[in-house]
Amino acid sequence: MVLPIISADERLAERRGIKGTIFGKSGIGKTSLLWTLDAPSTLFFDLEAGDLAIEGWPGDTIRPRTWQECRDFAVFIGGPNPALREDQVYSQAHFEAVCDRFGDPAALDKYQTVFIDSITVAGRLCFQWCKGQPQAVSERTGKPDMRGAYGLHGQEMIAWLTHLQHTRGKNVWFVGILDEKLDDFNRRVFTPQIDGSKTGNELPGIVDEVITMAEVSQGDGEPFRAFVCQTLNPFGFPAKDRSGRLDQIEEPHLGRLMEKIGGPVKPASERLVFDRPADTPDTPDPQDNEGAS
Repeated sequence: MVLPIISADERLAERRGIKGTIFGKSGIGKTSLLWTLDAPSTLFFDLEAGDLAIEGWPGDTIRPRTWQECRDFAVFIGGPNPALREDQVYSQAHFEAVCDRFGDPAALDKYQTVFIDSITVAGRLCFQWCKGQPQAVSERTGKPDMRGAYGLHGQEMIAWLTHLQHTRGKNVWFVGILDEKLDDFNRRVFTPQIDGSKTGNELPGIVDEVITMAEVSQGDGEPFRAFVCQTLNPFGFPAKDRSGRLDQIEEPHLGRLMEKIGGPVKPASERLVFDRPADTPDTPDPQDNEGAS
């Protein structure tokens, strides 16, 4: 057996899909981003039944109504996970059972992008399913155990997201609602609207891109819709760009955003910048205070 090392040339030649999330307040136009994608090569994973905004869009759609269907579509799209036992979800046995119902998975080859609207609703379907599982019932009292339900919910959602994230040949975008709250110090904080805290906390580490679609303004100009794409932004929005190709503010056009992410890579000298801004005040040296009264 030859050691399965993937050479640099092989790795660079692989087709890699983009995995990302787009968060924004209700009504900002997240679902309408489908109009910016190539319809024949896009599969709309419609969980919200809120497709009035894209009436007339000529792409294909699937409409899961239960958490079991969400899991079945995930394994059909992403294939089996060879690390799992036959009795586990997303295993080879699960994949084969789903293929018996849905047919040949080669039918999905024409789709380059899967647009999932929304992860907020997926979380609700998952939590509803979790509340009916044995882990959500106390063995001692026989009454519902919400801690057990939330624990199972976090495991299920992370497993679902991770499985879709490993679909290397396709772009997968999760859309979700962004909540605005005030913390204990009366500061604005933004969090994804997903049942439980585990999914929202771990999601940014799973996907490649975290984008916030929001109304922003620069200077005294009129507010405009934009993608906020970098972690360090003056608005405090959740954002992350693993590609290193995106600016802090980008045009809210998902098709062109993916073209930019898939463009020529920047040299390491341009991506890895550690220089301190010129107007940053010097950090006091602790030794300067030695002997001070």
